Amino acid sequence: MTLLELAGVSVRFGERTVVDSVDLEVAEHEIVCVLGPSGSGKSTLLRVVAGLQPVSAGRVLLGGADQARVPVHRRGVGLMFQDHQLFPHRDVAGNVAFGLRMRGSADGSGRGARARAAHAARVAELLELVGLPGAQRRSVSSLSGGEQQRVALARALAPSPRLLMLDEPLGQLDRGLRERLVVELRELFSRLGTTVLAVTHDQGEAFALADRVVVMREGRIAQAGTPLEVWQRPASVFVARFLGFQNVAPATVSGGAAATAWGKVPVPDGSPEGDQQVLIRPAGVLLGTDGLPCEVLSRTFRGTHVALLLRPAQGPPLEAECDLAGAPSPGDRVGVTFAPSQVVVLPSA
Repeated sequence: MTLLELAGVSVRFGERTVVDSVDLEVAEHEIVCVLGPSGSGKSTLLRVVAGLQPVSAGRVLLGGADQARVPVHRRGVGLMFQDHQLFPHRDVAGNVAFGLRMRGSADGSGRGARARAAHAARVAELLELVGLPGAQRRSVSSLSGGEQQRVALARALAPSPRLLMLDEPLGQLDRGLRERLVVELRELFSRLGTTVLAVTHDQGEAFALADRVVVMREGRIAQAGTPLEVWQRPASVFVARFLGFQNVAPATVSGGAAATAWGKVPVPDGSPEGDQQVLIRPAGVLLGTDGLPCEVLSRTFRGTHVALLLRPAQGPPLEAECDLAGAPSPGDRVGVTFAPSQVVVLPSA
């Protein structure tokens, strides 16, 4: 069942269109991550859903109800920002309980000893849930960045929002901590059945967290699909390059091969013919003694493999990857052939 629906949503600031006729649905219990470079409109879209930014056109529906006249505090959504926005003068418990008090103010249930006891129990439950048991009395300033992130998450989850929205939730943390937390978040949201709409510029973070990813460009949706679909079949040159693929070049496809600046490149069966673009994944650049002559410009250790930058005898540089054992060194010369299973034919425009 659809929980959130955006229908033709546009946001304009004067003459500038920041969000342009976006249609998007998020199902109950689904985790959707909106990806895009800075200025693509992803954070504005989140603010629209929260009610913090009015739309210039279109509708926002939650549970089928139009939210045009619904104030922020009555939408039943939670919002967690990149910079945490914790209250420094409150301890951990005070920060987490803030959302509960706001909900109590809205529905009239936030007063009296019984409500305070219920709030204290809920705070303890949430801190246990996010991995900070017994931290109620700790000062916010004494927390590490990862601990502050957990407190912010507990505060956002406190009122049991029907939709949780995350704005660059792990953006200020170091990579190692981000990688650990994103796995924990995925497991937590799955266990709770939380519906999540998150925005990030980090595709690795989005792909690890999301059931579905939405790539935005200049206020429009460039592609939407499961992480596997988007990774395996980017819809355009923009999406391919945003995902980090650099081996993209114009091509003329005919008879199972593409004529490119690198010479003939085999393409998968059923690929569209004519003037197109081709993407060759680094894993599809095969090293040997035969094929396109290349010089190794650089070699970078990636943990499980070695990434290579090659200068071919013709065409732009190529990115390749190979096993650690026997990896060539800068200055070595190799031959390159291409694996059709790692080639994607993209539209020319």
